[in-house]
Amino acid sequence: MSRRLIAGLASGLLALLGAILLIVYVNGADSRAMAGMEPVEVLVVSAPISQGTPAEEIAELITTEQLPRDAVGPEPVGSLAEIAGEVAVTTLQPGEQLLHGRFATQQSLERFGGIPAPKGYHSVTVALDAQRIVGGTITPRDTVGVFVTLGDQTHLTLHNIVVTRVQGGLGATQPAQGTGNPDAAPEPEGGALITMALTAAQAETVVYAAEHGTIWLSIEDPTTPKDGTRIVTSENFY
Repeated sequence: MSRRLIAGLASGLLALLGAILLIVYVNGADSRAMAGMEPVEVLVVSAPISQGTPAEEIAELITTEQLPRDAVGPEPVGSLAEIAGEVAVTTLQPGEQLLHGRFATQQSLERFGGIPAPKGYHSVTVALDAQRIVGGTITPRDTVGVFVTLGDQTHLTLHNIVVTRVQGGLGATQPAQGTGNPDAAPEPEGGALITMALTAAQAETVVYAAEHGTIWLSIEDPTTPKDGTRIVTSENFY
């Protein structure tokens, strides 16, 4: 056998061995890389989840996916049991991971007397005396009607506005011991700061009324009729 043929065979064997070693190394590198990333199962949003939705109602709105640990967000939710009794604090979109930071108990949301305003809404605060907020009984999550008086005109201007926060000033007092009716409702003192969630047009109305007129609020639910109102003036009052 000639030296040239032997050299050719040796070169071919070396090339084949090199290719095999390269394939083994690449496959091993992929395995090592995946092992280094520690793939984990995470819950991912598959359909929009509205703010305020209880965790018990989202089972059909999520899926399970495997992601490298490096791609997993902080404090991922491993199972819905971990967030039982909690609600979404913001609207979740498809593709988002389910994280503990996106859920909280209703009580924690309402501490300091507040709840989040819906996304895209303005939060506007007005200072009102107790009699203008149903004797101080308005609380976060109530929906209210907004009566506006400008000059000689009063009108129920806005309907079903969500109250998001009530701050201070209501210091309820009970009748002195031995006087009055002990079962009577407490009488609020002073006023309060009422924050409402408003669209841009509604915010303009409320701010203008606060600057140039007066505001009264009524507790109003979705079933309260909205027709039959009018602009009341001294001429048509009676």
